[in-house]
Amino acid sequence: MAPGYHGDGGGLYLQVAPAGSKSWIFRFALAGRRREMGVGSFPSVSLAAAREAASKARALVKAGKDPIAVREAEKAQARLQSARGVTWDKAVDLFLKAHLSSWRNPKHRQQWRNTLDTYAKPVLVGLAVAEIGTPEVTKVLDSIWQEKPETASRVRGRIERILDWAKVRGYRAGENPARWRGHLDKVFPPRAKLRKVRHHAAVPIDKLPAVYAKLVKASGVAAKALRFTILTAVRPGETTGGTWPEVDRKAALWTIPAHRMKADKEHRVTLSKEAQAILEEMVELRTGQFMFPGHREKRPLSLTALSKALKAAGGGTATVHGMRSTFKDWASERTSFPSEVSEMALAHSIGDKVEAAYRRGELLEKRRAMMEQWATFVRTPQSGNVVSIGSRRA
Repeated sequence: MAPGYHGDGGGLYLQVAPAGSKSWIFRFALAGRRREMGVGSFPSVSLAAAREAASKARALVKAGKDPIAVREAEKAQARLQSARGVTWDKAVDLFLKAHLSSWRNPKHRQQWRNTLDTYAKPVLVGLAVAEIGTPEVTKVLDSIWQEKPETASRVRGRIERILDWAKVRGYRAGENPARWRGHLDKVFPPRAKLRKVRHHAAVPIDKLPAVYAKLVKASGVAAKALRFTILTAVRPGETTGGTWPEVDRKAALWTIPAHRMKADKEHRVTLSKEAQAILEEMVELRTGQFMFPGHREKRPLSLTALSKALKAAGGGTATVHGMRSTFKDWASERTSFPSEVSEMALAHSIGDKVEAAYRRGELLEKRRAMMEQWATFVRTPQSGNVVSIGSRRA
C-alpha cells in the first residue's frame, strides 16, 4: 500500500508512513478549524474498532464537542480515579520529602511539619487531595485568621503549595482552593488590616522617658533587657532569645536569624549608642551564649521578668510588646522619617518594590539615624512642651 492517507469514509483514514507503518486517523472540522485525531495503530486496532471509534467521534463533533479534548478529559479523570488513594497526609509526606534538601535550616523544615499538623491536619486528615476544596480550606483558616493572622497566612500558603504540587503530580485537577488572589481574598480580610486592629496596651509616648529613667536606675538584668527591647523596637522574645554570635559589635548590628522571627525572615537591627552601651555592660556579666541570661544555668531571661520590670518602672497595664506601638506612634507623630523606614525597623513587610526603591545600604542607614533619635528621645525627660525630633524626608 502506497504511503499517504487512504479513506474509509466518514472521516476515517488509514495513514501509511513511508517506512510502511500504518495507523488510523480521524479527520474532522470544528468551529472552522480542521483537526486530526489518532485512533490507534494497525493492526493493533482493527478496522471494526477504528470505525466504532470514528463513529463516537463524529457524534461528539455533531454535538459541538472536540473529541480530542473529551478524550484528554477522560484520561485525566482516569488518572484522578487511580490517585484517589493519595490522601492529604500522604501528599504532605511526599511533598516534604521532595523538598527536604532545599531547606537547609532544620527548624524551617520542622516548622512546615508543625504548622500543618497543628492547623491543617485536624480538618484534612484522611481526605484525598483530589477532593479538597474551598470549604475544607476555609474551615482550616476560619479559627485562626483573626487571632493568628501571621500563622494563618503561612498555613494558607503551605496548603496552596502542596495542592499545586499534587496537581502537577496528577493527584488532583482544577483551580487551587487555597489560592489568595481572586479567591480567598474575597473571604478573608488582608493580614495587614488585621494587624491594625490587634494591639497591645502601650505606654503613652510622653510617659515613656520617665519609665525608661526608672529602668536606668534599676540594676537587674531584666531592666537592662527591657531597655534594650525598647531601644531596638523588637519583640520581647527576640530579645530574650538573643545570643552573642548574632551581634556584630564593630558594625553595631544585630542580625536575628529567620527561625527566630515571626515572619520567618532574617531581620537586621541597627544598634544605637545607648543599645551598644547596654551590651557592653552585659559582656562583663556574660555567662554563656545568651545576651541576657536567666537565673537558671544556660537558660535565657524569661518574658515574665521583662513584664515585671516594666510594671516596677511604672508601666501600669502596658505590655512589653506594646513598646513597639509606642515606637511606631513616635515615628509617625514626632518625626519626618518615611513610614517604610519604621516599618522595616519593626520587621514588618514593606514589599519588594518599595524596598527596591531604596538602595539597601541607604535604607539601613536611615534606620540607624532613626534609632539613634529614638534613643535620644527615650533618654530625655519630657517637659510640658514636647519637642518633635525628626529628619528631613529624603
